[in-house]
Amino acid sequence: MEIDTLDQSVIDALRLDGRVSFSTLAEVLGVSDQTVARRYRRLHDEGVRVAAMPDGVRLGYDMWMIRLQSAPDSAAAIADALARRPDTSWVTLASGGTEITCIVQNPGTADRETLLLQKLPRTPRLVSVRAHCLMHHFAGGPVGGEARSTMLNPEQTERLRYRPALLDTPAVLAAEDGPLLAALNRDGRLGFPQLAAATGWSESTVRRRLEQLRATGAIFFDVELDPATLGFRARFMLWLTVAPAHLAAVGEELARHPEVVFVAATTGETNLMAIVLCRNVADLYTYVTHRIGPLQGVERLESVPALRHVKQVASLV
Repeated sequence: MEIDTLDQSVIDALRLDGRVSFSTLAEVLGVSDQTVARRYRRLHDEGVRVAAMPDGVRLGYDMWMIRLQSAPDSAAAIADALARRPDTSWVTLASGGTEITCIVQNPGTADRETLLLQKLPRTPRLVSVRAHCLMHHFAGGPVGGEARSTMLNPEQTERLRYRPALLDTPAVLAAEDGPLLAALNRDGRLGFPQLAAATGWSESTVRRRLEQLRATGAIFFDVELDPATLGFRARFMLWLTVAPAHLAAVGEELARHPEVVFVAATTGETNLMAIVLCRNVADLYTYVTHRIGPLQGVERLESVPALRHVKQVASLV
């Protein structure tokens, strides 16, 4: 897929507001509504997707990063099984196809305990399981990402950014919101008639509930695409050990790096995890040695190449 500057601008705008109208987007970008609609349809047909996700941090969900080591001939099957779970995201095959990494988030601990204590230990050909509780997000999902390179200027960014207006109101995702979230996860830009058909609600009810979920921060919208489309062919997970006194400062600094798309403080033998995108391995080497190496408090770093995403934000790739 060939991406030009206008395509990149559309993608960048959707990261700021996944449901921004084509008319608003056209006005900000200085092109016609038809041009924006045509560009989006082409991007969508070629794999770019807007998807809704619950914000586990706002909702107080139980959130874990799971690292599994398996025999090479079983890793793909284990990853596929994990990807089919509704509570997983970012299911990735790594380390030459012997490691599976994923994020699991649930409203309570029961499902997590079933997964970690019953289902995974019984999985054939599974060598080890490491579970890291995500304690604090610095970047990823609705948090951070401001340093990411963009084709939009500051004025355009300011006009396009969606700002939840009710963050002082508790975020709640009810059981009856399930069909709405499922539909928005498949396609975050579905119109209100399609969402009404998916939920059995009236269009006015759908409109009102969707805005409530967005305004309270219960859900957010992200953009899925293959990073290689934008020229980023080196995808790595970095597991860092940072002295506790410097953990917050290092996490905040990484969140400002344009290479970083996710960073969180975790429990476990390593206490900071980041996902970085570089154009090639040489750029990764420069990033690790020149940007991370000098940071005070970083004691150890493990870099793991991400070979293939089996599941990104929430859907099977």
